[in-house]
Amino acid sequence: MVQNQPGGAPPDAVADLRIRSVQAFPISFAMPQDRIVRHGIGAAVKRDTVLVKVQTECGVVGWGEAHHGRGPTSIADLINNTLAHFLACRSAAAPVDAWGAVYARHLASHGQGAGTMIALSGIDMALWDARGRYWNTPCHVLMGGERRPVRAYAGGVSLGFQPAETLVEEVAALVAANWRAVKLRFGDGVGRDVPRLQAVRRAFPDLTIMVDANCAYGLADLRRAADALRDCGAEWLEEPFPAHDHRSYAEAKPLMGGVPLAAGENHYGRFEFHRLLEDGSVGIFQPDLSKAGGPSEVLRIAHMAGAWKIPVCPHIATGGLNHAATVHLLSAIDNGGWFEGDASPGNIFRDELCRIEPDADGMVFAPMGAGWGVEVDEALIRAHPVIAGPGFV
Repeated sequence: MVQNQPGGAPPDAVADLRIRSVQAFPISFAMPQDRIVRHGIGAAVKRDTVLVKVQTECGVVGWGEAHHGRGPTSIADLINNTLAHFLACRSAAAPVDAWGAVYARHLASHGQGAGTMIALSGIDMALWDARGRYWNTPCHVLMGGERRPVRAYAGGVSLGFQPAETLVEEVAALVAANWRAVKLRFGDGVGRDVPRLQAVRRAFPDLTIMVDANCAYGLADLRRAADALRDCGAEWLEEPFPAHDHRSYAEAKPLMGGVPLAAGENHYGRFEFHRLLEDGSVGIFQPDLSKAGGPSEVLRIAHMAGAWKIPVCPHIATGGLNHAATVHLLSAIDNGGWFEGDASPGNIFRDELCRIEPDADGMVFAPMGAGWGVEVDEALIRAHPVIAGPGFV
């Protein structure tokens, strides 16, 4: 590791951090039958992610995480056989320069397709990590922030469809583990969704409750559920509709009785978030650092949203690299909202990379150390070869 100080880049920093290679590794693990969670997009039968390794000329290595995009081998192939070529002669000293190269040579002419934005996200995250390691500095400092408490809620692939009484038991265990907020799932039919929400609210009058419909609702469903969401004090309703259904979001906002709509995990890049600003229907932005274009682009999105006083509460991906990077970014923006803590049962890619849990006050902190503060043992990659087939059925 090069022990340079941040703030004044030495003349050789660009050369030192010249990108030597970019490699992507798709990995998976199967969920045991007794730990499968079902929500609005199906039952999660396996977990996938794509780890991205950037090696630089001086020997510093940076790691990032790209979302699996429901096709982890395709995302990895896009990185290894296309995007990596655009990064020749670029440097991790300026991740925005590398980002711009991919934009100019691919995105501008072929559109901001989800696959390319997801792949670029993992690369960009790895470049930030390398930069932080070179200067022996945490990424939140490089982003202009400080290590500070961040509010957290229990989310991830958890709290799925189940009888109300067992859902209350699952929430109780999370509350006992210092979670002061949780995200419940809608999309199982209003007649089953609402009673679950009401049961949790009765059991925990002071708990902050978010609700995620996973794009499984229509306007008719929302009209039937809106009063309960308001009466139960839902913090937000997340993605009732697909990302492209702008008209439904616009029609839904007046129905919500003050409960804001949240979206963004399936929006790619600042240009799609600009449309959300223009529409004015979504009150909580949720870009994913492993999907929306990486930390560089999510910083742009956050600053843009800040001008409209819109909080940014990022969606999280599968693994601990994404989780760590998310807390770092939330520590560096002035409109940072909630961190979505991963409460998924048995998430190996969280537990073996970086498990972030709340303190007694329900807060989380960015990991200590250079870059993202996460050490990647490549034995993890060898131990979890990619599994073919869909992750949700």
